[in-house]
Amino acid sequence: MASTLCCKASSIVSSSAVRRRLPLVGAFCMLSLGLSNLCPALSSSLKTGCAQSLPFGPFLRSKFGNQTPAKSVRSIRMEANQTTVPSIVVYVTVPNKEAGMKLAESIVKEKLAACVNRVPGIESVYHWQGEIQTDSEELLIIKTRESLLEALTEHVKANHEYDVPEVIALPITGGNLQYLEWIKNSTRD
Repeated sequence: MASTLCCKASSIVSSSAVRRRLPLVGAFCMLSLGLSNLCPALSSSLKTGCAQSLPFGPFLRSKFGNQTPAKSVRSIRMEANQTTVPSIVVYVTVPNKEAGMKLAESIVKEKLAACVNRVPGIESVYHWQGEIQTDSEELLIIKTRESLLEALTEHVKANHEYDVPEVIALPITGGNLQYLEWIKNSTRD
């Protein structure tokens, strides 16, 4: 019976649809939960209760609980540094690769963001005009200044083919100092 379950599980995991979505699921979890950003160090966050209510807390504790951050990595909390600006990650979905490339390039060209990642192969299920819809889409993950959110939103609305484009912002609470400075220096004031 164990070998049957193992074979079934491996066939599920090996399906191309699951393989394509696993990186997106992991990225979404880390961006949304931001365990390392919520607390200065993962090991201290697990001891202080910052992540205790999460179902995977014991797994993280067993794998990473005794590790300390590498000394060569310089990271900060956003409110503690004068060389960066409050920054955000913005999610925007687009209907296809061409629309994603065109919008991503225009956002970076206008210096509304330092970087736009294009994540292909997502599937969205949503209510629209009283019906449940399912569509294949591409996700744009945009890194920018918090102060540019309004201008970015207007740019997306003006250059997007959806009637109501998704524009969702999440705060960046900390990270690699050089990367956060790069966001500041690569975007307009």
